[in-house]
Amino acid sequence: MSSATPHRLPLAGALRLGRPSDIWFKPALSAVVSVAPPNLTLLALGRLDLAMYTMAGSLCALYGHNRPYAARARTLARVVLGMVGGLAVALLASALTTNAVILVTVGAVLAAVQKTVCDATRVGPPGNVVLTFISSASLFVPQTPGRLPGHIGLALAAGAWAWLVCMAPGLLRPHGPERRATAQALNAAAAYAGTRGTGDGHARARAACAAAIHAAWQSLLAAGARPDGTRRALEHLLVRAEVALAAPADTDPERLRSWARALRGTGRVPRVVPSGGDADELLGVAAEQPLPPRSLRHRLAPLAPLAVRTALGCALAGYAALALGVGRPYWALVTAASLYQVNVTLTWSRAVQRVVGNLVGVLVFAALAPLTHLHPAALVLVSLALNFGAEALIGRNYWLGSVCVTPMALLITEFARSQDTADLITDRIVDTLIGALVGFAAAVAVTNRRAGARLDHALTAAERAREHAARLLAEPHPQPRALESARRTLAAALVDLRATADAAAGEWWQRALPEDRVVLTEQAGHRTLAATVRRQGLVPQDRDEDPGRAPGGDRDPDRTTEDTRP
Repeated sequence: MSSATPHRLPLAGALRLGRPSDIWFKPALSAVVSVAPPNLTLLALGRLDLAMYTMAGSLCALYGHNRPYAARARTLARVVLGMVGGLAVALLASALTTNAVILVTVGAVLAAVQKTVCDATRVGPPGNVVLTFISSASLFVPQTPGRLPGHIGLALAAGAWAWLVCMAPGLLRPHGPERRATAQALNAAAAYAGTRGTGDGHARARAACAAAIHAAWQSLLAAGARPDGTRRALEHLLVRAEVALAAPADTDPERLRSWARALRGTGRVPRVVPSGGDADELLGVAAEQPLPPRSLRHRLAPLAPLAVRTALGCALAGYAALALGVGRPYWALVTAASLYQVNVTLTWSRAVQRVVGNLVGVLVFAALAPLTHLHPAALVLVSLALNFGAEALIGRNYWLGSVCVTPMALLITEFARSQDTADLITDRIVDTLIGALVGFAAAVAVTNRRAGARLDHALTAAERAREHAARLLAEPHPQPRALESARRTLAAALVDLRATADAAAGEWWQRALPEDRVVLTEQAGHRTLAATVRRQGLVPQDRDEDPGRAPGGDRDPDRTTEDTRP
């Protein structure tokens, strides 16, 4: 049976505060350390008017904190190049024309490109919003062609500094991101084990557990193929999480949580060796044979409706702000760009969060403005404090982070010259309302009928992956490598199915979704996953319950706790 998706527009739920991120302080501190030296240098030189260009590079420090350092280095380099590329296009457009309509159009196209690329590459928070803010604001800064190299050079230099800041923790804790990803998988497995596989919310907990385990494997794979003791120990722990996913009723949730807690610090990684002669071989297969990446075309095709929504919504919001005579139409453009999520329902929630956060934020700005007008140093220091606050709070809810982002963005406009506080507040409120209303209207108008087709494709892929794994299980002696590959393919297909189903459920103006088929496919797929784990002999025995110790309290020389201190 299928049912149409109801059009629900939550209000209270959109503003509910969640738990802070486990590493909320890392992007917050990285942002401050990246922004402070360039801004303080410009302050000493009396050239705060150049801060927008250094900020472009410095804000790249907000990206990539969940990635292993090898992958983070590549991601941050691409972010810096993308940021500087968008800035260069915006500055060139500003140098060539002062026509506001053309500039808004360029900004809308840039916003659509930035949104599409960020989603296709899964760059992670803060996504396209920071890129769009910098490029859109730069469009309306007076510019000449002769100044472009110097301004772009400042952004590149600050971006290089941000890269160094984000990579520096790897010298002290080189496996930190992989440890956190594994800990999250263990905690998710503990939550699922706590339901015993049948309790309230078990289906959602199972999906979250599968997604966390898949993400942790991807984190280990992204770290590179070079083997080391820490990585092998983390792989063993992930196998334990997979066992919990396969047999929740036979798993002790507290043991999983204790291992997760051990990974949070800088101590040794618990040594937990699965039983079964093929365990180490299978772990080697998992590390050596990552799932083939999808083609760029395959990743971009589903994003076409989002790209159109972003381009149309940003352009119309900017045009509306111009028609009303607002002096900074790029604020409306950026507001619209910040709304677009994977479906209309989530876009609505983001619109509510953006409006509430900005309205509270302008009140904060009104309170801080007299202090920042006392001296340029006060302006820089308050901006740094707001930068830290934004990253510290935004993980709990977008609107709470916006309370700091809004005054920070308003203060940045005063780096070049002091401006009237009342005018800034009025423009920001009007632009926020215009951007939210027009942006959401564009999301409703541009339908995403591909959501249903994507769900059909995800269902077919999951069913085929399950059938392939089932055929291997039916063989008397399946090849270990073939069975491991089939298991990982099925796990990835089930994670993708759940994400696609959730995205499609919040989309409007589409045919009824095959909800029952999704549930049945997930149930059958997870049963097959459990069967493959048992068939592979990865279920641990009691002697592994105390990692690194043999019965009787003596250290087992064959199961030593490796010194994997980072």
